Amino acid sequence: MMPARNIRAVAVLQANSISGSAKSVLEFALQAVSCASLPKVEMSIITLSRSREQNSFTTAIRRANIGLDVVFERRKFDPGVIPQLRALVEARRPDVIWSNSVKSHFLVRLARLNRSAKWVAFHHGYTATDMKMQFSNQLDRWSLRAADRILTVCHPFARDLESKGIRPSRIRVQHMPIRPFQPIDRERIAKLRQQLDIADGTRILLSVGRLSAEKGHADLIRAFRAFRQQNPKPSVRLILVGEGPERPHLMSLRKRFNLDEEVTLVGHQDDIGPYYAIADLFVLPSHSEGSPNVLLEAMSAGIPVIATNAGGIPELATHETDALLVEKKDVDALTAAISRLLEDAELRKRLSSSGRRVIFRHTPEAYYRSIASVFDETLPR
Repeated sequence: MMPARNIRAVAVLQANSISGSAKSVLEFALQAVSCASLPKVEMSIITLSRSREQNSFTTAIRRANIGLDVVFERRKFDPGVIPQLRALVEARRPDVIWSNSVKSHFLVRLARLNRSAKWVAFHHGYTATDMKMQFSNQLDRWSLRAADRILTVCHPFARDLESKGIRPSRIRVQHMPIRPFQPIDRERIAKLRQQLDIADGTRILLSVGRLSAEKGHADLIRAFRAFRQQNPKPSVRLILVGEGPERPHLMSLRKRFNLDEEVTLVGHQDDIGPYYAIADLFVLPSHSEGSPNVLLEAMSAGIPVIATNAGGIPELATHETDALLVEKKDVDALTAAISRLLEDAELRKRLSSSGRRVIFRHTPEAYYRSIASVFDETLPR
């Protein structure tokens, strides 16, 4: 049942760019202010920042005339954010607080913000990169036990939450939203190819994501090396978009395998559109995933996709129908999939066409309605 009443909601998150959870929160907020026919949610956003400079996320919020409050932190664990959060929530008087990260979950419970409003927490999964992160993940399970509803991005994550003591009746699976890909003009495409020194006729393999071990980029570089050993003649480039702690290792692999000219790490990019526009294949080699935006973005752009059969990926793409799915950490299977797709034009065309249709199950409007319904079900009748 769709909400008939107005709901005041405040989203709490920390974001420096429009990516990950920040992208979906912004998408929801844009629907809230622009679509009069949809259930009405009066939306505002609280974001934590250690800089008084605007970033792409806060700029987009202000440009869309969405309510925004910035909580300034002096350091990573600043107790001064607690009174700021309490004051802002008291001023906004929300019906629902919507937290969107491990840190924001913890702050909502620590500051007891859920005493005056219902609490919906969006769980995006865990990264176990070091002992500090593992402790943070354990702490998050304490935080989530107090939430009225927990959204999570895939069924494997939901089962993991249940195994940690969260009641199934409080968990909802919610995939991410995606808009249709906006075509990139030829001038921008030509400029990017020139910047990257990509010769005419060169085939492009693209991967987008944070450079961390669980994203599997090292597997992709190994598979690319094996592919080049088997197919030395075609002109092919591998482009990795993203930044993170795995960069030194990936740079080392690239050098060890003599791939300096063929593997390019371009770092974080606020605008990924032109990279999708030049790609012939998209590869997502993750060891663990939830509901990856980049997978939906690539399919929306009409790029044939190779991905691992990890986490929520099979909930978004069907093997041999929308994408080629291989087992995670299987470098040989990844190599074979790359060879197969580059050689089979008919398969590329079929996957591209089917992938574009997938996105109509993940529209921003459907995402808005689903989240608004969860907000509504937490409130007293």
